[in-house]
Amino acid sequence: MVKTVKMRTQIILLAFAVIIAATSCQGEKKELITQKIQYDVNIKSPDPDYDWWIQNLPGPQRENLVDLIMDRALSGEIQAYDYFNNPITASDIAKIMSDTAALTLMSEEPPYEYYDTLVVIRIERESIQRIRFLEEWRIDQKTLAFEKKILGLAPVARRVDDAGNERWQPLFWIYVDNEFVKTLNK
Repeated sequence: MVKTVKMRTQIILLAFAVIIAATSCQGEKKELITQKIQYDVNIKSPDPDYDWWIQNLPGPQRENLVDLIMDRALSGEIQAYDYFNNPITASDIAKIMSDTAALTLMSEEPPYEYYDTLVVIRIERESIQRIRFLEEWRIDQKTLAFEKKILGLAPVARRVDDAGNERWQPLFWIYVDNEFVKTLNK
């Protein structure tokens, strides 16, 4: 009888300890701010006068990151998606990396005749100067600690047209969150 009471007491104390441990280990529940937010991050500084770490990854780290993303996508090791969230192949990515334009130009010499020509413009890896992120954000209301969950990323290339206008072209998406991938095109 004494042994049974002692055993019950130990079980109750153990259960109580487990309950306390389980509830104290849980962090504050973070409130969802947004399921999706998308923004670009410069990985090459737009201004050489900035400190090296402002909107910049140093050359070797930037090159390694771009190479990692491009090599994995071009080899087909990781699934890439187009702007409309449709899966694309390594061959599709290779096509994205070059533009072919049919132009009609006028000769600079008399008789100033018009002629047609094809111009192939390749996107070089050095042109990839931004990463576009798609994230989910949560916040701890007590501490204001943010929790960012990356859903996907897209390499973004700097392009300059014939008129000198700068534009930024996202090349493709890579989604790194498997649960998010399941929701695509639903």
